[in-house]
Amino acid sequence: MLKLHGFNASNYVNIVKFALAEKGIDYEFVEHYPAQDEATLAISPMGKMPVLETEHGFLTETLVILDYLEHQGEGKALFPTDAFQQARVKQLMHMIEIYIELPARRCYMEMFFGGKVSDETKAQVKETLPKGARALARIADFQPWLAGDQLTAADAMFLYSFDLASVLSRKMFGLDLFAEAPGSAELLARLNELDSAKNVAAERDIAMEKFLKYARGGK
Repeated sequence: MLKLHGFNASNYVNIVKFALAEKGIDYEFVEHYPAQDEATLAISPMGKMPVLETEHGFLTETLVILDYLEHQGEGKALFPTDAFQQARVKQLMHMIEIYIELPARRCYMEMFFGGKVSDETKAQVKETLPKGARALARIADFQPWLAGDQLTAADAMFLYSFDLASVLSRKMFGLDLFAEAPGSAELLARLNELDSAKNVAAERDIAMEKFLKYARGGK
């Protein structure tokens, strides 16, 4: 059986959990926080989560894990079989990560963990996030799913990236990312109504207090 190493408060871990749930793949969850100890680095070269433990070895990086799961041919397909449409889904995923998730993450320390980021960083993020949302809107369908008729891995990336970025954008900069990408709010609502998303959210909410204590240097 597959083992997923990670922690339930992580949006990247939850992308994989959502995909596993949608595919109906059984797995064992192993709670594991990011770390730089030798045991962690032995399964994750950067000490990051998630890590998927397979019969052949360990895999890291969320997009790589999703690609591996898809190529196993088990459960619901989360990537189209057509080469162009599959590339389009991956394009959406990369755009969400590069232009929305990662820029927003630069301000997480101040937004969620009581730290501070520089004014220069905040100015860069404030400029990038609405541009990223507008770029996504130019190529996404949002009807009914991000890439069209089929629920795909791009929806998982959107669900666990755009939501956090929109909260951060509103609270730190007074910007409405949903307004920059018409249809995005409705898509997020549809995704959150899925049983897989509800189960992930319930486990995330339970785990959040423990994670915040860990992230702030507690035991």
